[in-house]
Amino acid sequence: MRKVAIAGYGLAKFTKEQKPIESLMLPAVKSLFDDTKNLTQKDIDTVLVSTNDNTKYLASIISELAGICPKISHSVESLCSSGANTLVSAFSYIRSGLADVALVIGAEKADNPGNVLNWDVSRGEYKHPIYWASLFTKAHMRKYGTTKQDLAYVSVTNHKNAKENPYAYSNKEYSIEDVMKSKNLTEDLRVLDCSMPCAGSAAILLASEESVRNFTDSPVWITGIGQKTQSASFTKSVELTSMNSTITASHDAFGMSKKNPHDIDVVELHDAFTIFEMMGLEDLGFVEKGNGKEYVKTLYETQDKKINPRGGLIGAGHPLGATGVAQIIEITQQLSGKAGKRQVFPANVGLVQNMSAAATSSTIIIMEA
Repeated sequence: MRKVAIAGYGLAKFTKEQKPIESLMLPAVKSLFDDTKNLTQKDIDTVLVSTNDNTKYLASIISELAGICPKISHSVESLCSSGANTLVSAFSYIRSGLADVALVIGAEKADNPGNVLNWDVSRGEYKHPIYWASLFTKAHMRKYGTTKQDLAYVSVTNHKNAKENPYAYSNKEYSIEDVMKSKNLTEDLRVLDCSMPCAGSAAILLASEESVRNFTDSPVWITGIGQKTQSASFTKSVELTSMNSTITASHDAFGMSKKNPHDIDVVELHDAFTIFEMMGLEDLGFVEKGNGKEYVKTLYETQDKKINPRGGLIGAGHPLGATGVAQIIEITQQLSGKAGKRQVFPANVGLVQNMSAAATSSTIIIMEA
C-alpha cells in the first residue's frame, strides 16, 4: 500500500464570530490554495468535511463553493475527534488507491450541537462536559494527590503558548494566581481550567507518495494511526484516572510507526480540560501514572513548548470539528520547521491525540518529517 503525506494546509482564526458554517470553511480553504504550490481544483479527487453540524450537504456545498468536482465527498461526525477521524478516512482512501489527493476541512460554529451531550441519558443531569471532567479531576486528586495548583500550571503554560499562535482564540496570558482565582464552575474546576467553544476552520491536503512532490518540497508523512471506541455512554468508563481508549489507540499507533514515546519530539494533546493534559501524558507513556503533575510543572518552569505549542484547546480554542485538523496542522508546521516562535527543536517525529466525550473514543496519529 502507498505512503501518504500532508502536502499543504490552511487555517482561519478561531473566534466567536457568527457565520453560516460553509462561510467559516472558505477562508481556510482559500489559505490552503494560496500557500500550496501548483495546486488546482482539478487535482483534488476527494473532499471530506469534519463537523458536528451535519444537517447540511456540506462536503458537496464546500466543493461547489471552491470550484472542486471530486469523485468522493462526505462528512464525518465524531464529536471532538471528528478532525482526526476525517484525516484517517482520507488517509485510507489514498492508501488503498481509491483516491490520490484529498482535501480535509474541519469547521464548527460556536453553538454547535456537540457541546452538550443530550443523547446520553446515563449522564443524568450532567450532560455538559464540565461535569464529567470534574469527576476525572476529583478521581486523579484522590488517587495521586494532584492539586488545583497543579492544574493551573497547564492553563498558564497553554495560554502563554497561544500568544505566539496568530489563529488562537485567546491572546491573554494568566498567572497561577489568576487561574486559581477564576470563577469556580464545579468544586474542582474553574473557568480557566476549561477550553472555550468557538467558531473556526482548518484545512489540510493529503497526497499519495506519487503525487505529493507536485505540491511541496517538504512532505510530512503519516506513519502511525490508532483508533479505539470504548462506548458512547460515560457510565461505561471503568477507570476515572485513565483514558483507556487513548492507551489502546496509542499502542496501535506506536506499533504501526515502529516508534515509542521516547521518539516523540512534539505533541498535540487534547486538553479540553486541564486534567486531560496530565492524564494524556501518563496514558501515552511519556511519564508514569501519577507523575503528570510533575511534568506539567516542569513545562511551566522551563517554558518548554514540546507539549501543545500552539496553546492546546485551552489556549487556541475548541471548535470541535476543526480541533483535530488544527492539531495536525501544528505538528505539520513543527516537523517542517515552519512554526515560527513556537518552533520546537528538534522536531522530527510528532504525535496528535484527539478524543471525544470523556475519552469514550480516541484517535492517535504519528507523523514524521
